[in-house]
Amino acid sequence: MKKAFIISTGTELLSGSTLDSNSVFLSRKLGELGIKVVGKSTVGDNREQISRAFIMGMESADTIISSGGLGPTFDDITKNVVCELMGCGLELREDEVKHLQEYFELRKRPMPEINLRQAMFPAQAIALKNSRGTAPGMYLKKNNKIIILLPGPPREMTGMYTEQAEPLIIKDFGLKPPDILTKNIKILGLSESQVEERLGDLTNMPECLTIALLAANGEIHIRLTAESDERDTNLKCLAEHGAKIIDRMGRHIFAFDDETLVSKVAGLLQRRDLKLAVAESCTGGLLSKMITELAGSSAYFWGGVVSYSNQSKQRILGIKEATLNKYGPVSSETAWEMAENIRNIAGSDLGLSITGIAGPGGGSAEKPVGLVYIGMAYNGGGDVKELRLGGGRDLIRIISAKSALDMLRRYIEYRL
Repeated sequence: MKKAFIISTGTELLSGSTLDSNSVFLSRKLGELGIKVVGKSTVGDNREQISRAFIMGMESADTIISSGGLGPTFDDITKNVVCELMGCGLELREDEVKHLQEYFELRKRPMPEINLRQAMFPAQAIALKNSRGTAPGMYLKKNNKIIILLPGPPREMTGMYTEQAEPLIIKDFGLKPPDILTKNIKILGLSESQVEERLGDLTNMPECLTIALLAANGEIHIRLTAESDERDTNLKCLAEHGAKIIDRMGRHIFAFDDETLVSKVAGLLQRRDLKLAVAESCTGGLLSKMITELAGSSAYFWGGVVSYSNQSKQRILGIKEATLNKYGPVSSETAWEMAENIRNIAGSDLGLSITGIAGPGGGSAEKPVGLVYIGMAYNGGGDVKELRLGGGRDLIRIISAKSALDMLRRYIEYRL
């Protein structure tokens, strides 16, 4: 089995200000090719640290893949360090110079002279084109090793690896990717322990399958992986055991595989020709942001109002002063009026509202931090749901917005 070593460079990765998603992506992609990742190293923008990481990688693996340190500035030294280790000189490549010039011309900006450093490569290396930025990558075969240098920004790195580096790896190693099939079952409204409890005996998978529970921002993903040598066996295993899990999870399932909660709700709204308007308090526009991240959302989304203060709730949404005085801004009564009034203002089929206490302050014994009310109004009625959420301010806001979308999904999917 071929082995790989992954290196992530960048002082920001060590300080904790930036998450290292690149190594996670590379590990998964290499595993899909049947290449075993035997080690990872995260180092700062330091010549000695980078050199030591590559030496370690070359001692333990056939392929060393790094991300970061390919920019034009003084701390972008990855390529120089690697070429020194491998005994390779650097020379200017005119085609890469042209690519850089075209990049800056397209954006009507002058190209700094320092960017020419990015067009320097060893004669025996393959320059990997960067269609999303200025930093080209490098693919070098020398001394029975493959060295792959990729840019640090995840969007640039993932595109370059998938489009250019991976085909070269497959060709040079004569690989045939294993026939791995996966199914993601996505759940909202249950905790990880509740999902596991519901699964019960279904966690005992046959040899053809593995199961993993992945939790992120209120969602639980049940990931089934089938990787036997027979494709028909994989398909049968996924279909049979996936159906059993779907039956156990029921209406808590909001999507499968690459579909998201937002895209699911968008599809339901469009198919039913429904228009939505929202009123938000504690989420501060996050719900509207989620909805409008999908292109074409104007077809079903009227818009939203962020009514953070009591004054804005009264003046913009028309919430009764008596409601606010008697029940407070964080209450089922206020949530209902917010949802119904935004629906009336917009003339939409549906109104959604969120009001709550996201913290860290503002809570009380009666109304603690994490108390959230979601209102939904529709022609002829509506519903209000109370949530008691844990976690920090950001997590409370994220789960509140997702819970509102899920409440809407369940209404359209199962009650309309």
